[in-house]
Amino acid sequence: FYTYSDFIAAANGFPPFGSTGSLDVQRRELAAYFAHVKHETGTLQFIREINQNNVYCDTTGGVSCPAGTMAYYGRGPLQLTWNYNYDAAGRAFNMNLLQNPDQVAQNGLLAWRSSVWFWMQNSNCHTAITQNQGFGATIRAINGALECGRGSETEPAQSRITYYRDFCSQLGVSPGENLGC
Repeated sequence: FYTYSDFIAAANGFPPFGSTGSLDVQRRELAAYFAHVKHETGTLQFIREINQNNVYCDTTGGVSCPAGTMAYYGRGPLQLTWNYNYDAAGRAFNMNLLQNPDQVAQNGLLAWRSSVWFWMQNSNCHTAITQNQGFGATIRAINGALECGRGSETEPAQSRITYYRDFCSQLGVSPGENLGC
């Protein structure tokens, strides 16, 4: 499902992704992105969130949850979650992901596109890395409420940090400062 060619095609749709700043910053961004992908997908083995019991519908921002629609649990490399994220991604791609969120789990290119879109447009992860805020800022952006704010990093946050350090090592770059929440 997760192919290299689909990832490259998706990344090409967002030219600043992995190409902003110095070579070290570019490598850190790719390391950060893939650390989160590795964590979220269990090393690319999961397309859908394991626990699919959560509906993840929040209508306070004005985005509905159409009747009969599947739940808005995580799908794809960064596990796109919540009705408002599916709606925004669908608008970005001129698709109705709010009505059919499972399209993200049925199309490898769309899965990669939605994850790079989220990284670049909706989560501030790209900015966090390219403006040297550190990897910890990406953890807060992606899953901060669950993994940060408890006084110290949780086991999932530590997992993300470990993956990030590993990818930085493989790419021959220092992980930089501010790795934790």
